[in-house]
Amino acid sequence: MEQTIGIEAQEYPRLLKEIGGQAPKKLYYKGNWNEDIFENCLAVVGSRHLTSYGRRITEQLVTEIAAFGITIVSGFMYGGDEASHRAAVRAGGKTIAVMPCGIDIIHPEYQEELYNEILEKNGLIISEYEGKFLPVNWSYAMRNRIVAGLSKAILIVEAGLNSGSLITAGYAKKYGRKIFAVPGQITSEVSKGTIKLLKEGAEVAAEAKDILRYYSFPDVGRLGSNLRNTRCYANISKEEQEIINQLKREPMEADVIARALDLPVAKIGAVLSLMQLKGFIDQESGKYYID
Repeated sequence: MEQTIGIEAQEYPRLLKEIGGQAPKKLYYKGNWNEDIFENCLAVVGSRHLTSYGRRITEQLVTEIAAFGITIVSGFMYGGDEASHRAAVRAGGKTIAVMPCGIDIIHPEYQEELYNEILEKNGLIISEYEGKFLPVNWSYAMRNRIVAGLSKAILIVEAGLNSGSLITAGYAKKYGRKIFAVPGQITSEVSKGTIKLLKEGAEVAAEAKDILRYYSFPDVGRLGSNLRNTRCYANISKEEQEIINQLKREPMEADVIARALDLPVAKIGAVLSLMQLKGFIDQESGKYYID
């Protein structure tokens, strides 16, 4: 059931109120409104056309950050938003989905399961629009100001030059928020926006520690510098170790791995299948990567 909070209410999020005239006069919401959920918010946004690299990085960073009690704020669209919410929920963390439509609409509708998971795990769904207002082009951009306004900092994982993620980053800059960006391949279209932000002074986010230090968590030293690189693989064969060494560099197809190791493709394929069963690696779009 939808409920509302007006800007004059004591429960209205403090940081959002501080953006002044751009703050919504009223917020519609579903879920358990608790002032604690707004205490330490991080906006996490990324391309709707998230690459496999972008999804893995989003999942890794958000999982670790959410475990420290940081609330993950995003816009519920497919791609970067969806990956952020999902990782927070799976980590048992808190997340806020800011909708570009009326509070009674699930958009996109095929993410209904994620929508319900957010509510079941004490997250929030919020919107400045009531009822069944349908999203339009301008409402997405207006939604982005709320995402930035609620948060102390923003993390951009992947973004094109003309993306909604850069619009959100623009609001974050206007509101004086800290901006973090994940480095990506310089030849990728979805890295051009993050590269632009880094050139303009955004801080590099290479690991969760980079962001958690900004939130003044004293015990971030207990996090590994990189969970993927420090993982312990027990009882693995020589071929498996050589494959892991290759995949630490970048995701690869089976035939590329075979050429690099000078081994038959059939043998490499069998080893890769076994490694998938063991949970060491996974595959997407024909390329294998460390899980």
